[in-house]
Amino acid sequence: MRFGLFTSMGAQTWSGVLDLWRHLESTRWDIACVTDHFMPNTKEREGAMLESWSTLSALAALVPRIRVGTIVLGNTYRHPAVVAKMAAQVDIISGGRLLLGLGAGWQQNEHEAYGIPFYTMRERLERLDEACQVIRSLWTERRTTFKGRYYQLSDAPLDPKPVQSPQPELMIGGGGERVTLRIVAKHADHWNCWGGPRVLARKGKILDDHCAEAGRDPKALKRSANMSLLITDKKDEIERLADTIAKRMGRHAADARDTCLAGTPDQIRDQLHQLQSARVDTLFIPSMFRPLDELRRDLDRFIAEIAPAFR
Repeated sequence: MRFGLFTSMGAQTWSGVLDLWRHLESTRWDIACVTDHFMPNTKEREGAMLESWSTLSALAALVPRIRVGTIVLGNTYRHPAVVAKMAAQVDIISGGRLLLGLGAGWQQNEHEAYGIPFYTMRERLERLDEACQVIRSLWTERRTTFKGRYYQLSDAPLDPKPVQSPQPELMIGGGGERVTLRIVAKHADHWNCWGGPRVLARKGKILDDHCAEAGRDPKALKRSANMSLLITDKKDEIERLADTIAKRMGRHAADARDTCLAGTPDQIRDQLHQLQSARVDTLFIPSMFRPLDELRRDLDRFIAEIAPAFR
């Protein structure tokens, strides 16, 4: 398995993010990602929010070993041709270490605040489908002409190309079973989803069916889970974490509990074995549900005491 962290860009400073990522590198994590938002998802719209792409570009140069990426870019924020160009440059800066995570976009308040069209859910997903085609073509073809419903390109070049061959790893984030997972099956190298063994096993079987319809080998898709880490032997602490996740993400209690990588080291090892049984090969731990100083202690214990047996 690969182990990574994704860092919320909210309530952060540049120096704090750089320090954290350098620490992740020195303690032998595999990958680190940034989130992609412009402001907090609150009524007040108050609080610092670092811009993802410019932050990632700097981190790619200053943190030289681990893979770097996005969980996940909102497709509605940027034209996919622009994303393809920026991603190619970050792949070059990093020496071929970029993971490009892409999603349909969901945070309505920042669309409204910045005058970015939000569209219907159906149109956002249709745009994501076309965006994947645009990005992959620009990365791999000398010139791209694309006549989609939402995006049109005419003999468009992309030079220089990404370092990774044939292209950087394209990850689609989301768990929508009828449409999103079908887009994953058609276009992605990697599927990312919030949840643990129960959620990933159930949705993974649906993804397998979509892969069969698309003529793809489902085993060719990397699969990653986002789970919040808490090393503890106190059940009440686990329940508080699950309650926080449920409230902040609008999750049902069972799904929120499944999203907790929580318990004693032995219990966490059991969860990781269950993830492996669900064919999950990458685990991402989000930074946003616990105070960072507390989380860093558990991150250090996890990577030193638990992760080695799964690598």
